[in-house]
Amino acid sequence: MTSPSSANGGRRLYDSRKRILVTGGAGFLGSHLVDRLIDQGHEIVCVDNLFTGTKRNIDHLRTHPRFEFVRHDVTFPLYLEVDEIYNLACPASPVHYQHDPVQTTKTSVHGAINMLGLAKRLRCRILQASTSEVYGDPEVHPQQEGYWGRVNPIGPRSCYDEGKRCAETLFFDYHRQHGLPIKVARIFNTYGPRMHPRDGRVVSNFIMQALNAEQITIYGDGRQTRSFCYVDDLIDGLIRLMESPDTFTGPVNLGNPAEFTIRELAEKVMRLTGSREDCRYAPLPQDDPRQRCPDIALASESLGWQPRVALDEGLRPTIDYFRELVHGQAERPSGQEDAETRLPDVEASPKSVLPMKGPLV
Repeated sequence: MTSPSSANGGRRLYDSRKRILVTGGAGFLGSHLVDRLIDQGHEIVCVDNLFTGTKRNIDHLRTHPRFEFVRHDVTFPLYLEVDEIYNLACPASPVHYQHDPVQTTKTSVHGAINMLGLAKRLRCRILQASTSEVYGDPEVHPQQEGYWGRVNPIGPRSCYDEGKRCAETLFFDYHRQHGLPIKVARIFNTYGPRMHPRDGRVVSNFIMQALNAEQITIYGDGRQTRSFCYVDDLIDGLIRLMESPDTFTGPVNLGNPAEFTIRELAEKVMRLTGSREDCRYAPLPQDDPRQRCPDIALASESLGWQPRVALDEGLRPTIDYFRELVHGQAERPSGQEDAETRLPDVEASPKSVLPMKGPLV
């Protein structure tokens, strides 16, 4: 009978296993990241306050021996022993982050301070999920990492944009001042299964409206552009960044450089869902960027990363996921709404399940 060690060339299975903390791990991106890391054989501590995340996204891991869920708000300190930290905790859609803008800023800033303090104590690598929103409404196209951005510091989107910019500042200051090994990813529009159906973002909006036989709402004239990265590609980029040499910190753009107008996206969704409704147009929200497209030369050269999933290919499983949600809602008794379709209440979320001992700095 072959022993486990001889079957693996004499190396024990847990030699390369890490204990990894993923904040925001019950969210859209976080849950996919958790799945991938579990598949790689690691132990995962998933931390989420369930403001925009949902247990539905991680329910399949509930009894997994290498998965642990902690309900906690990262604006308060967290005391754990881990080998790596992915900091993804923050509402990422305008509907959610504008619901409580002060809390959004605190999540980005206080959350970064607490996770950096934890990483400093443990001397472990930490990755920050930043955003293309740090570029604001850009004057440079496509956006390169060296571009400083054009952000309105006092607008309705500022809680998210400036919160993420401040988080990047904190990460690089901890790196310079304390020698902390950091990674910073600037994530562009990402879509796929497990998106929140009412997050207000264009892909989920269009799909839900099409599946509900409603007119698709296009804000502005539909000629503004976006790039759309399928979630599997994005997760591959995050892991490659975390595993890159300590000398490579980022920031690095992760997104799909294929650029589409909002009208083109609407037409694709209508075709793939079989929707016969037409589009309706509404005023463009304040500070909504006219163009958003990543220059991914740095990710390609430094990480060997390129997105592989075309938009049509990625929209199909995304539509299937939303179709299942819509059918599930239709089968429930009238007035019984799924928690996934409701806007969570920040004040109702427990702030922590752990004792408070002051900030980790």
